Amino acid sequence: MLEVSGLSAGYQGSDVLHQVSFQVETGETVMIIGSNGAGKTTLFRAVCGLLPSSSGRVTFRGEDVTGVPVQRIARRGLALVPAERRLFPRMTVHENLSLGAYPEPPDPDTLRMVLGLFPRLEERRRQRAGTMSGGEQQMLAVGRALMSKPRLLVLDEPSTGLAPKLAREAYNALTVLRDQGLTILVAEQQVPLALAISDRGYVLENGVISLAGTSQELAADPRIRDAYLGAT
Repeated sequence: MLEVSGLSAGYQGSDVLHQVSFQVETGETVMIIGSNGAGKTTLFRAVCGLLPSSSGRVTFRGEDVTGVPVQRIARRGLALVPAERRLFPRMTVHENLSLGAYPEPPDPDTLRMVLGLFPRLEERRRQRAGTMSGGEQQMLAVGRALMSKPRLLVLDEPSTGLAPKLAREAYNALTVLRDQGLTILVAEQQVPLALAISDRGYVLENGVISLAGTSQELAADPRIRDAYLGAT
């Protein structure tokens, strides 16, 4: 589904990512874990075409999309849910969801699926997005991305700003999507949440992949336990 090879990228001529390589197979859930400032957001922006790379290659569904305009990558089936959510605050829930399908009209079956996954959005359909709680906004951000019928759903720290209960609810929804066969790539600081739903993972430190393995292997690794799981 996705192959990233030797990717370097950054800002103002200074690379934040250094020769990053990883892959995501169809139907997998893969996590990128790392501390704040490790380069996770930069990585996802580069993969999705929002940030130009200085070297390396991104292949999505068999096509080299390095340097391809972001809208073309999105139409190939890659949907990003940014950590900042980037909702349209003055528009209603329904309007935000409808824009997720652009340039196509909203598909009624997809809309029913999204509202079934997040019943609270059904209750808030006429409410402006900017007046919703953080948890509701996260639901809307994921729902908007799903309206595009993505082949690959990319989520940048979906637990950001959420209370523990709401973060678990967000990951419960991702579990449902995973079980339905959607391919998911997620970056997260809350490592236990990501470990619980992922097949494999990569550790990003200072812009470099420092460790990789199955979720079980990473959970058992003393370096992961010490750094991310609160072990002593």
